[in-house]
Amino acid sequence: MSVLGAGSDIAGSLRNPAHYSGIYAHKPTWGLISTRGHAPPGIMTPTDISVVGPMACHAEDLDLALRALAGPDLLQRTAWRVELPSARHHRLSEFRVAVWASSPLCRIDNSVSDLFSRAVDAVARTGASVDDAARPGIDDEEHHRLFMLLLRAATASRMRDEDFARQQEIAATLTDDDMSDRAAVARGATLLHRAWGNANEARTKLRYVWYEFFKRFDVLLTPVAATAAFPHDHNPNRDERTVDVNGKSAPYAQQLFFAGLASLSYLPATAAPIGLTRDGLPSGLQIVGPEGEDPTTIEFARLLAAEIGGFVPPPAYI
Repeated sequence: MSVLGAGSDIAGSLRNPAHYSGIYAHKPTWGLISTRGHAPPGIMTPTDISVVGPMACHAEDLDLALRALAGPDLLQRTAWRVELPSARHHRLSEFRVAVWASSPLCRIDNSVSDLFSRAVDAVARTGASVDDAARPGIDDEEHHRLFMLLLRAATASRMRDEDFARQQEIAATLTDDDMSDRAAVARGATLLHRAWGNANEARTKLRYVWYEFFKRFDVLLTPVAATAAFPHDHNPNRDERTVDVNGKSAPYAQQLFFAGLASLSYLPATAAPIGLTRDGLPSGLQIVGPEGEDPTTIEFARLLAAEIGGFVPPPAYI
């Protein structure tokens, strides 16, 4: 309900609330906006994967906020400058669009996928080139395993000593086939630095894969989350938290898959509203772009709003 806001995002914490609320949010390229001051007192080191970015009711305001916030931190300011490039295109018809609509790792509710398909169809009608089969050279499971490993390694740096000790105890009991969220947290939290280095090398190679991918495409469109907004589940056991997808229970943690496509490789991603479900709840899509070319995903979101509409205020707030 505000004109402009800022938040952090490591696995969708800007994009998901924007999707659930029918507004815009932008997860910037990692390192583009300093995170200093957006951490507990005394913490100075940036966290891997985590970024700070803007939220707004209009895509134009995301662009304005990005240009105000982007820049080197104090330590780099003497030698570094940020020169954001222009958006690749200023007409939807000129964009080369890849679409990743579904994955076995994250089933999408029909109420969301119908709106997603409608938005993609609207883009295609403008004359834009749309490819729903284009993928980078890594499969869903391999990508998600790497993301979860580095995500949990990143968040472990903020653990209290007693919590870290508990993760060490859990890690010692895990079997190789345990793919639960509990296991993912323990593996990432207790990762040896050599293993982290190997995982980071795999991630760096993937960043170059995306670099080549975005020579052929300007943006990648994906869902943000599996469903529209749902009642909070406060179960302290992460593996027992679920959402209802097409009448069936699905693990809530599956929704990290689409967030991870952008987060793992430091790519910019804009969440944009695409309409209301039959229950009147907002839904959005994710616009992923090439590293360092944040204005392109924001401009795509602005142009999309001209075709299908953007933020719709709740009736009581009009």
